[in-house]
Amino acid sequence: MSQSVADAQRHKTGTSLLVRAVAVLLAIAGLPLFFGGIYLITLGGSWYYTIAGLGLTAAAITLFQGRMVGVWLYMLVFIGTAIWSFWESGLDFWALLPRLVAPIFLGGAVLLVVPFIRPEGGRPYKTGGFVLGGLAFMAGFAAFLAATLFPHGVVQNDIDFAEGEVSKTTAAAGNDWPNWGRTGGGASYAPFDQITPENIDQLEVAWTARTGFVVDQSNFEQDQNTPLYIDGTIYQCAHSGQISAIDGVTGEIKWQFDPEAESTDWKRCRSLGWFDPGEGDQCGPRLVETTVDARLISVRADTGEPCETFGDGGTVDLWPGFGPKDENFEYLTNSSGPIVANGVIVVGGRVTDNIQVNNPSGVIRAYDAKTGKMAWVWDMGQPDLKDVPSGGRTYTPGTPNAWSLLSYDEELNMVYLPMGNASPDIYGAYRRDFDEKYSSSVVALDLSTGDVVWHFQTVHHDLWDYDVPSQPVLADVPDGEGGTIPALIQTTKRSQTFVLDRRTGEPIKPVEERAVPESDGSIEGERYASTQPYSPDIAAVGATPLRERDMWGATPIDQMLCRIQFRKLRYDGDFTTPALDWSLIYPGPQGGMNYGSAGIDEKRNLMVVVGMKLAFVQRLLLTENKPEDAEYTGEAGQWHPMGDTPYTMERGGFVSPLGFPCQEPPWGYVTAIDLNSGEEVWRQPSGTTKNLAVGSMPTVPVPFYIGVPPLGGPIITGDIVWFGGFYDYGMRAYHVETGELLWEDELPSGSQSKPMSYVGKDGRQYIVITASGARYNPNDWGDYVVAYALPEGSN
Repeated sequence: MSQSVADAQRHKTGTSLLVRAVAVLLAIAGLPLFFGGIYLITLGGSWYYTIAGLGLTAAAITLFQGRMVGVWLYMLVFIGTAIWSFWESGLDFWALLPRLVAPIFLGGAVLLVVPFIRPEGGRPYKTGGFVLGGLAFMAGFAAFLAATLFPHGVVQNDIDFAEGEVSKTTAAAGNDWPNWGRTGGGASYAPFDQITPENIDQLEVAWTARTGFVVDQSNFEQDQNTPLYIDGTIYQCAHSGQISAIDGVTGEIKWQFDPEAESTDWKRCRSLGWFDPGEGDQCGPRLVETTVDARLISVRADTGEPCETFGDGGTVDLWPGFGPKDENFEYLTNSSGPIVANGVIVVGGRVTDNIQVNNPSGVIRAYDAKTGKMAWVWDMGQPDLKDVPSGGRTYTPGTPNAWSLLSYDEELNMVYLPMGNASPDIYGAYRRDFDEKYSSSVVALDLSTGDVVWHFQTVHHDLWDYDVPSQPVLADVPDGEGGTIPALIQTTKRSQTFVLDRRTGEPIKPVEERAVPESDGSIEGERYASTQPYSPDIAAVGATPLRERDMWGATPIDQMLCRIQFRKLRYDGDFTTPALDWSLIYPGPQGGMNYGSAGIDEKRNLMVVVGMKLAFVQRLLLTENKPEDAEYTGEAGQWHPMGDTPYTMERGGFVSPLGFPCQEPPWGYVTAIDLNSGEEVWRQPSGTTKNLAVGSMPTVPVPFYIGVPPLGGPIITGDIVWFGGFYDYGMRAYHVETGELLWEDELPSGSQSKPMSYVGKDGRQYIVITASGARYNPNDWGDYVVAYALPEGSN
């Protein structure tokens, strides 16, 4: 054989293999789409996947045979795919990505191998146009991938803001940050204007403190603390109640106090309380904390030593009245901290969800802030009870609890409680009349007596774990006649925001009762509410019921698998009732909004919130039918025993085979809502996938700007919104009026906290946030407190 003939033979063999390799890719894509699509059709779903799979398989067969018809078949499939994609998704970037990116890449590959198809297979004499088309497809593929690194789903609306005024409580805080949300009303607003949109590019890390109390998430520890700042000192509380006093200018740790609190469950210290008894007091100004093992402790602000005149050597035991210290003791923790108002400390509590019917009581208690002596009790099951029960009597077990942040109005002499559910959350057949009355409600109590002044229920007979998750925020809102109304603004896991008159609980913005789905009758003894309250005049981001077309995936195949899951699940929209069959719950039990609450720009009557869009799947099964290996591993686990009921619950995320949520991104957002009109002003996706741990991947290697679920809350200073509860360790600042991203930095670890701000003794404005690990992320657990400021002398 001559050399030229041998070269020609090698060329013929190589080109055939290249064409066939592309054909195999088409078959790998086409066959699952075809057979999976048939299954989807039997479930009542889209016909697209079967048709596309059939076309891809035909294109693969003919291309494998070296026939040009395979190219034309693929192009026909691609054109149909494009038409279908825009019909289903419009111009939504993240919705289009799984529908078009893989087909664009395959289209480029198909066109680029046209020159290697033999003429006898029908290849045109001139193939330059096909090559150019293939290169254009590949450029489109690269552009699509590059676009994933930038935010999409951004909303910006022009709104004429109703001019407001800085409240008296905000002004009274001066240069300090003396409460979790700065004021007792939790507005999370400071009119500091040293850091501005014009000079924020100069912002730098002023100092970083390390407390030594490193978070261990495998031991149920999380850092969700927002420090206080009073008169030159930051007071930070670590996961198990360890307090660090930090110099606000230098970051030097002045003293530390460790209550040596132990618990096998939920370990958090979201906030401390602050009390200044005035001149002549033996202990002077002090900090108050509740611990994860049910103690109330008062420590001196100057030294960190317990205040000996408070309780028993500085401590009040919070367990008396709950009965014997059996396993129930482990089901009661205090994670959000107390409030101090008008001379009393008010304490809520957190109980472990879905463990049993007779969980520890959700009783609310108040103590004299100087002495620790009990001031009053609110036990909804025993309204006559005003002190620790005695003579064998206990607090009423299993009542709704207030696990989140409380708020207060000292002028009205009221404390406002965000209430959870009677336990367990998902089965309500055993709930009593008082449970039904106060579950998932905002309750206002008289600060002097503990008597109920009013209550407002956000969910009737809650079977979805939609307890009120966030601090009731107090603000004065426009009344439409040139004046203001003292309001309470309650955000919820359902993304519904209720605006109430905080004096009476009457709605300021309309509340509608809407009919909700009926049960399938599979849960014995259960009863159901026929209507649920909605707040139609306040924008509800992420609350639109899901459709099959809203399903997502990184590729058409896992998107199809998510659509199959969706069709197999029982889903009737909002308030789909629990059942023996697998059911879809959206919004999920994490929200919507969660404990981060809202920030209020008092000058613009603007509310800023962060929220997530995550659906969950769950089912109930008779306890005798649960698998032998079904083990409770914590509230985030798969199995929930619901003791003393006939049922066990199984719950998990609604995710694709790759571990990503099955619904379209963004999965989290930062958004601003005008309190006057109720309209959404702007919205930004909440961060990227950088540092995100998914499935077996230690971290996602690419920072896709997809909007991951946030935790923590926003604050507002001057013209800037600050938020740092991103999974990508980001700390970001947005323009309060437009949502424009002004500045960002990467923290040494993830944060789950609301930041805070103050003006230090050196005259500089500081932004401070704790960062000890993003939720469910096994990486970079820490003990950081990070402060930002402009360079010295720059302002």
